[in-house]
Amino acid sequence: MPAKKKSSRRRYSKAASNTVSSAMRRKKSGTLRSGKGGKGGKVKSRKQAIAIGISEARQKGQKVPAKRSKKAA
Repeated sequence: MPAKKKSSRRRYSKAASNTVSSAMRRKKSGTLRSGKGGKGGKVKSRKQAIAIGISEARQKGQKVPAKRSKKAA
């Protein structure tokens, strides 16, 4: 029996990945801030920068997978 072939579909759109990379560049330059309206502190974590980029992509309506739901025990 042949092994199953993995699907090669994109989970994130190219526009969404560009939004995330933009957030990463802003983090590197020190201008990325957390919170509404940029009132929060400077982002230092790489993971937080990615999360902000994905959140911005969702707000723009770009193709991003839905958030994982917590499974009931």
